[in-house]
Amino acid sequence: MAGQSNAAPVIIKRKKVIQAAGHHGGAWKVAYADFVTAMMAFFMLMWLLNATTEKQRKGIADYFNPTIPVNRISGGGDGAFGGDSVFTEQSLAQSGTGATSTQPTEDNQARGDVGAANEDGAADAASEQAMKEVEMALTARGGESMTMERLMRHVTTRVTDEGLVVEVFDLEEAALFNGESAEPTQVLKDIAAMLTEVFSLSTNAVAVNGHVHSYPITLVSDPTWELSASRAQSMRALMQGMGMPNKKIARVTGHADHKPVTADPTAIRNNRLEIILLRKDR
Repeated sequence: MAGQSNAAPVIIKRKKVIQAAGHHGGAWKVAYADFVTAMMAFFMLMWLLNATTEKQRKGIADYFNPTIPVNRISGGGDGAFGGDSVFTEQSLAQSGTGATSTQPTEDNQARGDVGAANEDGAADAASEQAMKEVEMALTARGGESMTMERLMRHVTTRVTDEGLVVEVFDLEEAALFNGESAEPTQVLKDIAAMLTEVFSLSTNAVAVNGHVHSYPITLVSDPTWELSASRAQSMRALMQGMGMPNKKIARVTGHADHKPVTADPTAIRNNRLEIILLRKDR
């Protein structure tokens, strides 16, 4: 025992092993990816709302509208449903290629995608052609005589989304109405006769808008609304009295002095009438 008193002590080191927590998995990555995707979709939506027109937004909304059929062809089977599907024209008006009725009428029968598109395109082309013919006929009147040349100084034309707009306006030396009234002058009567004849080349409906200039001082009672409406009505009466059918007049509107065409709202040039040959879909 004495011989072992100088022996080195035996040291036993016990290492404490700490086990790490279990693996959490990749669920957070999936959640983060979904969040990023949602934010991208949100910013894309915000960009589309600011970068598109109302017509384009309607087209985008129609694309995602669940009521629009993906397949417009009816079932065609001979089972319990008699060959009909949810895409036939009684559910979705005239969008399928098969008819739901045994003997459908001309207006109620299914026309198919190509047929409907062709008909719409043909109608638009016919309406556009009719407006061009009216505009050309109106322009050609300017060279017929000196009288017609003087009348055409009051007239300008332009084509808009609404249709062919024929603008008739006052000149400093020749007014369309007597004073601040709705009584037409001979100039306007002659112009009304010309427009009635030219518009008879088309079956499109007609709208009449009245505009007047602003007054330089504030009046107790604003006469511009009544005056613009009365002048539009006077033009309508002239054209109907010269042979334009009553059913061809779609609307008559007075706009007061709210839409000036010059920088100076009191200028005589703002006294004008707009006779619009409307497109078929207006």
